[in-house]
Amino acid sequence: MALPGSRTQPFFFPQISQISIKDCNLHMNKTVFFSTKPFSNNHEARTASTQKLKGRNKASVFLAKTASVGSAGEYSEPLSGDAKSTQKRRRTIAGVDQEELLHPGQLADPDSLFCEFNGVHIHHKIGHHHEQSEVETSEKDMRKVGLPMVLLHGFGASVFSWEKVMKPLANLTGSEVLAFDRPAFGLTSRVKEFMGLKVNPYSMGFSVLATLSFIDMLGSEKAILMGHSAGSLVAVSTYFEAPEKVAALILVAPAIIAPLISKKVTKEGDIKSDPVIPENPFVRVWRAFLEFSKRAASAVVGMFKKMGDMIGSAYKRALAAVLRSALAVMLIRMIIDKFGIPAVRNAWCNPNQVADDVLQGYTKPLKVKDWEIALLEYCIAMITDSTSKPSLSERLSEISCPVLIVTGDKDRLVPAWNAERLSKAIPSSRFEMIKDCGHLPHEERVEEFLSIVERFIQSVFIVQSAAAV
Repeated sequence: MALPGSRTQPFFFPQISQISIKDCNLHMNKTVFFSTKPFSNNHEARTASTQKLKGRNKASVFLAKTASVGSAGEYSEPLSGDAKSTQKRRRTIAGVDQEELLHPGQLADPDSLFCEFNGVHIHHKIGHHHEQSEVETSEKDMRKVGLPMVLLHGFGASVFSWEKVMKPLANLTGSEVLAFDRPAFGLTSRVKEFMGLKVNPYSMGFSVLATLSFIDMLGSEKAILMGHSAGSLVAVSTYFEAPEKVAALILVAPAIIAPLISKKVTKEGDIKSDPVIPENPFVRVWRAFLEFSKRAASAVVGMFKKMGDMIGSAYKRALAAVLRSALAVMLIRMIIDKFGIPAVRNAWCNPNQVADDVLQGYTKPLKVKDWEIALLEYCIAMITDSTSKPSLSERLSEISCPVLIVTGDKDRLVPAWNAERLSKAIPSSRFEMIKDCGHLPHEERVEEFLSIVERFIQSVFIVQSAAAV
């Protein structure tokens, strides 16, 4: 059919979605009409059409004119090459072309390694220390700790974020340093169907088990765990899962909420308690009444808690269904496109110092097929994990291995005061703050960061072992 009042023969562009305007009797079913006549002739058609619509609703008139002008004015030809390129340019997210997404293996670096763990192909890299002959070995090299190190990246990061420090850390410890991409990040495979797997690959439990598996793969009974931001959660969770496997924890800008009130801990590790004061009979009666009230209240709270758990379970299922919808996929693409690169820049103390190769390294995983679906599954797993286990903040005082906490004083993502408070909640932990540094000390202040880590390892392992001898 032709537009009302039109004197031209139309041709069709079938890729545009249906437009229907009932008020003005204009129907275009899955097609948009374009005129092959010059723009001036088509202008007469628009004028005639507008005159017929005179006196009707103004919004309908506007839509009719827009349909006609948009068709003939912007596309005077069927579909030019410029139009095709414009359409393709719009299919990018954070500057990454989304037309041809690839398998992770096709994006691998020459030193990339892959291993299968519980149905997931995990991308990882290993930094090797410099082997020296007996003649070249110095006294300093003889004092190296000899423990491997596993590096755990934060949210939105990957093995790429450790590239500047992997080799230096390997030389510092005299052993291998391994970094791997957690599921949903980097070049680790994106698993869409995992109902048949024993563990949800996007859960905290999977990351913990993978970390322990890599420690075994390195052939060591213990390893030093270094976690950055959300990777610190994995490091601490791994310690609580298998403390005998963790020699020390190094938490970099840890995204762990520090408790508001921390218990006072002595150097011996004993919690201070108030002196015992004798009680009179009235106090004992009052205490008994309070205990009875407490038990009664506890029973009521328990009943409501069960109801809350039922409601919470239904809420989580509903939320998971929403996050798995097409709308959620569209929203996550919009969010990453709008805030992905600004977030990387904002993580640095000086956003202007972020080089193009850094941005490319952080956005490279956006070339992996199904990256957005995996990211949503990770978010769903985070919501589930947050309610299934007690908060780590409540167990920080139980950590007994050596702990180093490093942060930047200009961190805008995880405030430095939170890291300092965290250090006070962990017994015998050490706190170091790097000046003029943001959320990424291991990328922004490499030399200073390595110096801090070296002092910590030397004091904990070398000095103590020498004193024991």
